[in-house]
Amino acid sequence: MTSDTRPDEDGAVAPAGRQRPPGHRVALRGDLRAAVPDAGAAVVVTVLVFALLWARMESGDSDTVAVMPFMDDPGTYWMYLLSQAFGWSALLWAWGTVMLGLLLSGPRPARLPVSRPVLERWHRTTSLTTMALMFAHALMFAAELVRYETKVDWAERLWVAFADTFVPGWYDSGTGQVAIPIGQGALYLAVPLGLLFYVRHRIGANTWRRLHRFVIVVYVLSVWHTLLYGTNVWYGEWPRTVLWLLQLPVAVLLLLRLLRPARRAERLGPLGGGAARPGWWLRAAGRVAAGAVVVGLVVVAVSGRDGGRDRPTHPPATAPHTQETD
Repeated sequence: MTSDTRPDEDGAVAPAGRQRPPGHRVALRGDLRAAVPDAGAAVVVTVLVFALLWARMESGDSDTVAVMPFMDDPGTYWMYLLSQAFGWSALLWAWGTVMLGLLLSGPRPARLPVSRPVLERWHRTTSLTTMALMFAHALMFAAELVRYETKVDWAERLWVAFADTFVPGWYDSGTGQVAIPIGQGALYLAVPLGLLFYVRHRIGANTWRRLHRFVIVVYVLSVWHTLLYGTNVWYGEWPRTVLWLLQLPVAVLLLLRLLRPARRAERLGPLGGGAARPGWWLRAAGRVAAGAVVVGLVVVAVSGRDGGRDRPTHPPATAPHTQETD
């Protein structure tokens, strides 16, 4: 989740002001210290979201309760609400760090509100905060499962909660059978891809850069997980439409990043005669796909067909999954 602005593979050097001084190496320890204010802001946002979810559950307006009516007591299900709050903060921070990364690695804006090194530092610190929020989201979900599994001993409760939360394919109830592995995929990709930045001097800048491009996959999986499993955007109403609309600037920046990459080696250029180059076709396909996503998001916004479900007249009354028994 860090920018990939480095000298071109073909030897061209980026314009002045875009390179780090020779021998300069960004240390993880330093970024962790710099991330403290950012993480503090994330905690404040999480608390505010938690308070909002609690208030909506108490008032009877909670979409979570509409999906699962048995969860009408915030005092009992506070850990689930906190997991939701961490999840929404994680998605917000992921949105911000991806936007910064695309801004830094795409066409250089004529004017930036702050210096480029500051934007790069923000990009790195928001990336670290995003990873922490994602883990907290999963951890609180596991804690709620530990509380829920009351019919078995503590060792079994801990194992069931761990497996349901962190082992792909283990959770076997409802939409979670698909949504939870998608979320796990986002978490398990985010951590190594984010931390590889700090060892790029060992694996090589080109290798790191190629791997780093998969960060966009992490973000897509995160949004997909939310659309499938986020009960607050479960129904085809305005919160879900807003979530879709927030993806439009990401898709537009990605398209601009592909159409006008900062690095000369990534520019499409004419195909020319002779055999078609796989790399040229791959880059061209990426641009077409990004353009199709932009068009698709606009269609979703205009048509209102965002994949949401109809709010049922008689909502289900089942628990999230059957409790384990001896």
